[in-house]
This record gives sequence, structure tokens and C-alpha cells, in this order.
Amino acid sequence: MNYPLKAIIVEDEFHSRETLKGFLRSYCPEVQLIEEASQVEDAVSKISTLRPELVFLDIELQTGTGFDVLQRVIHLDFHLIFTTAFEHYAIKAIKFSSIDYLLKPIDMEELQAAVQKAIQLRAQENRQKLLENLLSNLQTPAPENHKISLSTAEGVEFIPTREILFCEANGAYTSFFLEDGRKLLVSKNLKEYENILQSHGFMRVHNSFLINLDKVKKYVRSEGGYILMSNERQVSLSPSKKDEFLKRMGY
Repeated sequence: MNYPLKAIIVEDEFHSRETLKGFLRSYCPEVQLIEEASQVEDAVSKISTLRPELVFLDIELQTGTGFDVLQRVIHLDFHLIFTTAFEHYAIKAIKFSSIDYLLKPIDMEELQAAVQKAIQLRAQENRQKLLENLLSNLQTPAPENHKISLSTAEGVEFIPTREILFCEANGAYTSFFLEDGRKLLVSKNLKEYENILQSHGFMRVHNSFLINLDKVKKYVRSEGGYILMSNERQVSLSPSKKDEFLKRMGY
């Protein structure tokens, strides 16, 4: 379908709002801006009434946060693009749930890429699950109970971090090895997942491996040293990472 995406901007800074509107008019003809809001109450009302396909949502609003808006909107059936001037804790939660975000000042090319992704996903039913997963993670204090959104060729899977044994680099892709024996191939590189998972008990022990430290069975000193995971898989340990690994394992 070639009809434009109906969009709402939620942004409390006049300059930022006008800049985004100008970018959309000039560079994103696929987007039809139908409304804008600057406060939580107004945003919740307009999103609920107009049911847009795309929402540009500022994280920091004078009357609350973008998360407050999401928690109060009944129908989470839109594609979401967060906008923020701050690279802080919330960004990690957003990445964890595979939600798009744009750092201010907004880069026009990044905006166009995010809009194209929204167009590609407009017919999919995963948008609501992505937003529900984000809210669930934000409301769950225990990191091991957080679920990461993994986009595979078959669709999007939501995997608790405690069920991930390790991740292996596969070129520009990453293979996830799970506790139930499954292997998922995801179209993002290992570095990206290292940034997301390192605060959830994971460690990059080799250029090719990111492991869940809770799933280590033992460290074997012979043959240069390697790690044996709970599924009996041997994982290489870089010499430069050995001391840090042993320290984190309590040796």
C-alpha cells in the first residue's frame, strides 16, 4: 500500500517540534502529520482518539515522560520512534526492545531510515508486542527477568536473558544459543548486543563470543584455556580477557 503513514508528534520543545515537522515535510513525503501534542494528557487523548500509525515521542516532557504516555494509551498498535536529547539509562531499555530512537539534534538521514523501517513494518502485528515488552522490562526490576526482542527471518521473538547461554558472531549477524537447545540468527552484529547485554551478566570473552556468566560450567586451563558452557559447548577465551573473566567468576 502506498498511502502515507498518519503520524503524531509528541514534543514539548517548540523548536524541536518545528524542526521535526520541517524535516518530515521536506524529506519524508510518506508521512502525513495529523496532529501534535506537548503534554502527557494531550498526547494520550490524541493518540487514543486518532489512532495514528506512527508516533514520534519525546522521552522527556514537562508534564511527565514518554513512558507515562505509553502506559496510559489503550491501543499500542502504532510504530514508535522515540526522540531524546539524552543518552541515558532509558536508551538501553529501548534498544533491548528493538524500538527506534533518534538523538537530538535529529539527523535527517537517520530520520529517513527510521521512517522507512516504519513503512516496512506497517503490515506486521509485532508493533504492539514490542511496546508491551518495553513497558514490561521497565516495570521489572530484576534484570534476569527482562526479555530481549530478537528479530529473525521468521518474526520477532521475546527471550528472557536468563535463557540465553551465549552469542556468537556470524559476520554482520549474531547467533543466539538458548537454554532450550534452539539457535536464533539475528541480523545485528555482536558488538550491538554486547552494549545491550553487558549490564545483564554477560561478558565479551572473545571477538566471536559474548557469554552469560551464569551459564558457565567450568574454566579449562589446558590447550591455552577455554570456557565450557552449560550445554557442553567450548567457547574460546582471549588471553587479554582471561584476568577479567576469572575475576568476574570469583577466581
